[in-house]
Amino acid sequence: MALTIDPDARDLAVLRQDEKPPRREFARFLLVGTFAALVNLLCRYLFDRVMGYSPAILLAYLCGMVTAFALSKVFVFQVSRLSTATEFVRFTLVNVAAVIQVWAVSVFLADWLLPRLGVLHHAYAIAHLIGVAVPVFTSYLGHKHFSFASRTANHRDLDSHASRGPHTSTTFGAK
Repeated sequence: MALTIDPDARDLAVLRQDEKPPRREFARFLLVGTFAALVNLLCRYLFDRVMGYSPAILLAYLCGMVTAFALSKVFVFQVSRLSTATEFVRFTLVNVAAVIQVWAVSVFLADWLLPRLGVLHHAYAIAHLIGVAVPVFTSYLGHKHFSFASRTANHRDLDSHASRGPHTSTTFGAK
């Protein structure tokens, strides 16, 4: 449980009961991400039957991303003050960076590293599995602080600090 400042309470610190502890939030993120990764991998396997490996990776990633967005919004992150459309756009931007990581790692491993190491059996599946795992931490931070960002006490402190001048502050304690 985190101590946050209620915007309606002015200078009173209010303990919010709906805060999700960070460790549990990350654990939920990992569970949702694991499920979305399984959707991604299954879709890539199915798409492989009708298209090449690279486009299959990208389309499968989109399926996993939509799954992850819906589940993250409901089960992982705090309710934000952003619209669902804005959250989805931001979620997509974070995932653009992640899909580049997934694609680059998957193709590098499948087409270059694994064959040179003599791994030929299931090389594409192994490469894609590793590729999907790579952006876990960058995605969590991006989604927590950008996709599903809410105006926290820190943001309000910065806003009120800027409007009142440089010598006043409403921050309680150092971080």
